[in-house]
Amino acid sequence: MKQFLTIVAIILIGIATLSAQTPTSQFPKQIYSGEWKAGHIQGIAIDSKQGYIYYSFTTMLIKADLQGNIIGTVTGLLGHLGCIEFNEEDGRIYGSLEYKNDSIGRGILKQENTTKHWDTAFYVAIFDVDKITREGMSAEKDEIMTSVYLPTVLEDFEAKVTSNGKVLEHRYGCSGFDGITFGPKFGKSDGKRYLTIAYGIYGDKNRTDNDYQVLLQYDASNWVKYERPLSQEAMHQSGPKKPAGRYFVYTGNRNWGVQNMEYDATRNFWFLATYETKKSDFAGFTLYAIDGNIAPQKQSLKGVDYAKKQNVLTLCGRGMTDPNHTDIRGWNFDKASTGIHALGDNYFYISHRKRNKPFQSCTATLYRFVGKESDPFIKVE
Repeated sequence: MKQFLTIVAIILIGIATLSAQTPTSQFPKQIYSGEWKAGHIQGIAIDSKQGYIYYSFTTMLIKADLQGNIIGTVTGLLGHLGCIEFNEEDGRIYGSLEYKNDSIGRGILKQENTTKHWDTAFYVAIFDVDKITREGMSAEKDEIMTSVYLPTVLEDFEAKVTSNGKVLEHRYGCSGFDGITFGPKFGKSDGKRYLTIAYGIYGDKNRTDNDYQVLLQYDASNWVKYERPLSQEAMHQSGPKKPAGRYFVYTGNRNWGVQNMEYDATRNFWFLATYETKKSDFAGFTLYAIDGNIAPQKQSLKGVDYAKKQNVLTLCGRGMTDPNHTDIRGWNFDKASTGIHALGDNYFYISHRKRNKPFQSCTATLYRFVGKESDPFIKVE
């Protein structure tokens, strides 16, 4: 009997050990996208159950298996497809999609060799990925993509505000939005999952009202009533009038704001991946983590003299401290700005971008979060 119990214990330990190793045994250490004549990699997303990876290359979406074999592509977008996220609840990909007449928008139109121009508009693009079965599928004609219009983003983008006695364009420095993910209401770790987006922010050094990252949360569970196919010749305006909540986190201005955002249920952290700042009085961090366990606090916004008290989020206590702003902590880790996906158990895929003009590629690389002061992630070897 004692020998039998010993054998059972060994088996159970083996099962537990295998379970603990699942992220490194189930997922390859690297997944290569191949080279594509497109804009640079903007985001990655993983369907862990079905075994697919998705890449956003600015104007196209790519579907591949975890060995890197291409299943299909969606092309024909003339807007900026940015950060993407796989929604486990409905099995679809959600992404930020911008149409605007600024340096980014004009660059996309030049890249796509078109003279068309659009009214400024911001959408969440929603892809029915089961329909992606071959390369070169059309976002408009193959009934793969629907979209939901976000008027709140447009209102902040088009607003003029008076700050420190000067009239400025773009409330809070809003340039649109890029980061997108799903997670619980801020301050909670469970319950309903909200679609959460993060603004892009213009890197203007001469204003003080653009030093916060701005996040909006939406209840997307009833968005079917808003979803419409997107015709780039007659763009619709079907979407929720306002978000379920608006939140701010103080990081100091980052050029173009949050590039990628990812919710990690393991620690209840919200990771914000950015570019560097143009403002010399802020540290050059490029990765932050919001502590989702701390409820938002109503506070006045630093440097914003035209706004009432707002819901302000708290950065986690990890990373380096900005010597000029002790309430800001972050890391110098720039790879996540083009893609980050949480697998669970502290494992992540993080994008490694490469350009071989005129081609772009991505190698999704497996990392483990360790949260050290100088090194948030270590590569899985």
